Amino acid sequence: MNRKNQISAAIVGLTFALAVALSGCSNERTAQAEAPEAVTGVATIVAQTTTIPDGLDAVGTVEAAQTSTVASQMMGAIVQINAREGDRVAKGQVLAVIDDAQPRAALQQATAALNAAKNQVIAANSQFVLAEATLNRYQQLYATKSVSPQEFDEVRARYQSAAAGRDMAQAGEAQAGAALAQAQTAFSYTRVRAPFDGVITEKKADVGTLAAPGMPIFTIEDTQHYRLEATLDESDISLARLGQSVPVTLDALGNAQLSGRVVQIVPAADPASRSFVVKIELPRDSRIRSGLYGTARFSRGERSALLIPQAAAVERGQLRGVYAIDSNGIAELRYVSLGKPFGANVEVLSGLAPGERMIADPGAQEFSGKRIVGQ
Repeated sequence: MNRKNQISAAIVGLTFALAVALSGCSNERTAQAEAPEAVTGVATIVAQTTTIPDGLDAVGTVEAAQTSTVASQMMGAIVQINAREGDRVAKGQVLAVIDDAQPRAALQQATAALNAAKNQVIAANSQFVLAEATLNRYQQLYATKSVSPQEFDEVRARYQSAAAGRDMAQAGEAQAGAALAQAQTAFSYTRVRAPFDGVITEKKADVGTLAAPGMPIFTIEDTQHYRLEATLDESDISLARLGQSVPVTLDALGNAQLSGRVVQIVPAADPASRSFVVKIELPRDSRIRSGLYGTARFSRGERSALLIPQAAAVERGQLRGVYAIDSNGIAELRYVSLGKPFGANVEVLSGLAPGERMIADPGAQEFSGKRIVGQ
């Protein structure tokens, strides 16, 4: 039994020694695996605050400076449509034609009436000239007592009647001329014309539609002048001044910045939102269209901000981050919230503190958990 106990004790001792040896190897391998990889030649920077221009971004929509709804001015069926959406038109161009049978007949009748009135004026003038000449001769005869007073009075009465007839004929001519002008105006209403150079943005009627006075047929916009109609809260309206130059960016044009000018500040606020509309004139650009979304930046002075190079930021899906380096020189991917770019830099809104060190330009390399040596 003693020998068996000795053998068991030896086996237990051997097993314990083997376990200790294996544990030491495992710890050694773990220590080796946990040792961070050292990376050299990587440029680093320290996040620092700086003073940048402070501003208010006012969003708005681009609208044409001049928009007109072209409507019918008379009753009648539309017999011709000459423009469609997207067509560029010139001032005075005929866009649609309304049935002109009745106005044309009225115009012809008024023209004939004016011609008749003119003939009456000619006849009345002839009678007046004859009556005037007769009166002059009778005045000479009456002065020499060659005609009786009654005969002279009859001649003078005929002269006065001829003068009255001439005046009536002239009045009739004027009245006929006014009637013709009215008929011409009514006839002109059968041609719906463009009020200014622009582009058709909406067509609201087709051939066969019965037009009525005031019924919209087209909407036309002036494509040469556009404005950004931005809204400012009542607490910020003091930032806007007439004639003020304002930088404007339109989403449709990318990062291109336009130089706008404040041309109107609507004096009444929207009672629901307590905001004011500020109209900013935009420079001419063939890419601008009404309805585009834009932002105008009004200056507020300066403020302090934390800026880092845009190259220091990396993208992971929809997230942005930087490789921050801790006190031990170990880099970790720190997700941050970024604001607006300022040239080659970008503002950090949260996730990073001033004085922290980070990798300046990580590119596509992976630095998480690695020790950054030097620089």
